[in-house]
Amino acid sequence: MKYLHFFFFIVCVSMLCSCGGDDDICESGEGTPRMMVMFKSASSGKETTLDSLYVAVDYGSGKVDLGGTRDSGSRLIPLRVDDSPYTDVYFKLTKNGSESQVRINYTTKATYVSPGCGVKKTYENLTSELLTSDPVVGVEAGQNYIENEDKTNLYLLF
Repeated sequence: MKYLHFFFFIVCVSMLCSCGGDDDICESGEGTPRMMVMFKSASSGKETTLDSLYVAVDYGSGKVDLGGTRDSGSRLIPLRVDDSPYTDVYFKLTKNGSESQVRINYTTKATYVSPGCGVKKTYENLTSELLTSDPVVGVEAGQNYIENEDKTNLYLLF
C-alpha cells in the first residue's frame, strides 16, 4: 500500500511537470515583426527626437489607436497580417492635432514557425506614400523588407 501511494505521488508530480512547454507561447522573437519608423528633420535631414507622437493604424475594420509616446526617436508599428497589400498608418504630434496618413505598400511571405507561434509573416518590397501631409511633410525609405525589428524601414520627415 505504501508503494502504491508513492507511485501515485510520482505520477501526479510527473503530470504537473510535463504541463506547458516551449509550444505554449511565442516569446523568443519568432513572431511577425513590426515596422520600425524613425524621425528626421525636414530642414537638416538629421535624425530627431519628437516630444510626443500619436499613432493609429487601419487594420481593415477601422482605425485602431496605438497610443502616444513621449521623447521618442523611433516607433515600432505592427502591420496588417491578412492578405491586404497595404496598411494605412496615421501620425499626430498632439492628441487632438492634425493627422498625417501614410500608406505602406508591400508583399508578404508566410513561414511556419511552431505550433505555439503559428505562421510568421515577413514583408518585402516596402514602399510608402504620404497621402495627407500635415504634420508629416515627407517620407523617406529605409530598408525595404522586414524580417526582424532591428533595421529602420521608414523615416518620417517633420
